Amino acid sequence: MSNYETMQNSMQIRFLKYNQEFMIEKFHLDHDGDNLYIRFCGRMYRISRRSGKVTWSEDGFLNCIDAGYNEAMSIYDVLCDSKENCRLSGRFCTLDRLKGTVLSAQPGKELFARQVHDLDKKTEQFCHACETLGGEKGKIGDVSYCLYPFEFLPMMLQFWNSDEEFPASLKIMWDENILDYLHYETTFFIVSHMLCRIQEMMETGF
Repeated sequence: MSNYETMQNSMQIRFLKYNQEFMIEKFHLDHDGDNLYIRFCGRMYRISRRSGKVTWSEDGFLNCIDAGYNEAMSIYDVLCDSKENCRLSGRFCTLDRLKGTVLSAQPGKELFARQVHDLDKKTEQFCHACETLGGEKGKIGDVSYCLYPFEFLPMMLQFWNSDEEFPASLKIMWDENILDYLHYETTFFIVSHMLCRIQEMMETGF
């Protein structure tokens, strides 16, 4: 078992120690006696109320697929570790500009280099994928959308295609209060999975 699997399994068990009724009320979750339901990156997920296991489905859970590490840990983090009275500010900023952080080069710049390369100069397909995911079109960049990893939690994606002078560039911004909802490192899990979803839609024709 990998370290990732160990951590995910540990969080699955830890999830059961939290007040599920509070989660339901806090995030207005659909639920029944067996599961909690939450939409993440355009897909519906469910969390077992008895085991804590996270699965997703695109056919009303007639068929289920186990959530991967980035998906499961993002969902656990929001439901279990968000602050009690978390609220959005309505102001977006990059992670290096969050309150309490030290100003520096934007973190994670090279982390998504492969995805940035793959998305370059595919503007029409890129936009279509963002819109299929419920994104709201912005005005800055060749591709610009406000996307909702969770229905209650927005992030801003701005992308510039390469040209003769500059390489392709991706800018991600979050609400100033993002750390009230999840841990700093979880933002990278979410961006990674959102980019995977966008590429998946572009490759399969949605």
